[in-house]
Amino acid sequence: MKNKVEDLRNHLFATIEGLLDEDKPLDIERAKAVAQVGSVIIESAKVEVKALETLGGQVKSDFLQLTHQGS
Repeated sequence: MKNKVEDLRNHLFATIEGLLDEDKPLDIERAKAVAQVGSVIIESAKVEVKALETLGGQVKSDFLQLTHQGS
């Protein structure tokens, strides 16, 4: 899987850096769009975490790069 939570973090931090760029600042509307999409991805990651907690046994998350060992 190509897109991982680390990639999302990098995009969000790049957006912040773009907003702070004095020479060529990122358009506010575009930054809002990035933030909104990021929020949707975070919400889907929360569902993934809940699945890891609920399913028991060994469950792997490619996006979060986590493995949960059930008891």
